[in-house]
Amino acid sequence: MISADTKDALARDVPSATHCREALVAGLALYGDVRGEFVTHRNAVARLFWSLLDERKSHPIETRPPTRLHRLPTFAIALPARLRATFPKPVHKCDRLIEVRAAFLACGSLAAGAHGYHLEFVARTEAIAARLKWMLRSAGVPPKQALRKARFILYYKDFDAIVELLTHVGAFAAVLALEDVRALRETKNRIHRLVNTEAANLERIAAAAAAQRRVIEYLRSAYGLTRLTPALREVAELRLTHPDESLAELGRRCNPPIAKPTVSSRLGALSRLAAQLRGGQVSARGAR
Repeated sequence: MISADTKDALARDVPSATHCREALVAGLALYGDVRGEFVTHRNAVARLFWSLLDERKSHPIETRPPTRLHRLPTFAIALPARLRATFPKPVHKCDRLIEVRAAFLACGSLAAGAHGYHLEFVARTEAIAARLKWMLRSAGVPPKQALRKARFILYYKDFDAIVELLTHVGAFAAVLALEDVRALRETKNRIHRLVNTEAANLERIAAAAAAQRRVIEYLRSAYGLTRLTPALREVAELRLTHPDESLAELGRRCNPPIAKPTVSSRLGALSRLAAQLRGGQVSARGAR
């Protein structure tokens, strides 16, 4: 959807300078040529190309129905003879950027899916791919290259490189849309990290509390909680009464309230007493 919206927005932005319009129509013809026709699946792009033709009366837009391979309708315009030849590379930087825009309109695509960001150009010949690669490098955004089913692919996956290129060709709405997508993803990822951290903390607290309860229940059966000192007995009884609370929460329930390290120290004393009991090292006297 973002690719189609970007193309429709760019198709409505017609350059005012004559040389830029000439570079745009030549670029569209070069990168959109399929056996002597300019072919696209976007009506707005077809109308842009047609509006830039001097011969538009004799070169109407032909609409073809969707096929099993192409689910969208196809719009085709026969190329005038003057646009069937490859033009020299533009001298002016603005014309080179206009040609890159034409390449995106004719053979480019943009995606911001679950697997990341992706902008690519599909060139039909190696020579056209080499020309477009030169254009992109001259714009300061060199692409990566791949071969897919005998087609030459120039692509970007880096977010900053995609934004820079879209800015160069004037696709400002697409840049804002991508920034929104990235901000939303970063927010979701941050929330997930916080939730996962909190869940891990709760699991650790629950596991520690369960171990503490097992120790205290063992002391109650093997030793008796009444034989503990008042401080240890208070913490032991609070842990049994409030099995899911943190050490800080248990400390606030003590009378008087005590800090979390103090609660941890008293629970540690209970664990050591239980270990001594299991090892037969404790006499019949009360715990200190």
